[in-house]
Amino acid sequence: MPRARKWNSRVAAVAISLLALTTPSPQIEAQTYEVDLALVLAVDCSFSVDFREFALQMKGLGEAFRQPDVKRAITLGNAQRIAVSVVQWSDESNQVIAMPWTILASEEDADLFGETLAGMPRKLAEGGTSISSALLYSAALLSKAPSSPRHVIDVSSDGRNNVGVPVNAVRDRLVAQGITINALTILNEWPTLNIYFENQVVGGEGNFVIPANDYAAYSEAIFRKLLREITGPGIS
Repeated sequence: MPRARKWNSRVAAVAISLLALTTPSPQIEAQTYEVDLALVLAVDCSFSVDFREFALQMKGLGEAFRQPDVKRAITLGNAQRIAVSVVQWSDESNQVIAMPWTILASEEDADLFGETLAGMPRKLAEGGTSISSALLYSAALLSKAPSSPRHVIDVSSDGRNNVGVPVNAVRDRLVAQGITINALTILNEWPTLNIYFENQVVGGEGNFVIPANDYAAYSEAIFRKLLREITGPGIS
């Protein structure tokens, strides 16, 4: 089967319709998968992120999934596969699923996923920075994820929560549900943003924050972050 056709078939098999995240939906094929990690990549698209900076985020994510260490880590767990989805977000009214749940079980899967991310367009209107709304949206997406012992939200941002409900209250609620929240903070506007995220945003088992001094440093930071998330509890 050609690579493109195989990729489309794999994505189609695990794509999830989330037009109404809060309404019940019937069991679908994606939820019969068992994976070692269900990971939501929540990408900041607020006013502070221009199109060049957004492109650097997506290029960095794409490159990270194509790194040999990341591809090897994906296959080290009991199920030897992970599930990943991508959310773009800004204010409390703007979140969108940019990539539905996709199973990564081989080097080819990771390469194709990385290629898709690297060329992904911005699909969301700019707005304020509602990290709390992004977390709630990502948690609803995780409720539709393939079966997994680990649920993780990976949020990247260069700003503080400035609209929506208090982010620390949302953090506490999601951690109580067994979700781990990690963060990559871009320090181009707030030099101490990593401290804010450590105190207000991240939580759950093995949570951490990785800072990047600017968007140019994003690629290396997201590689280290993904590798640490994938090789977390349950994956040796």
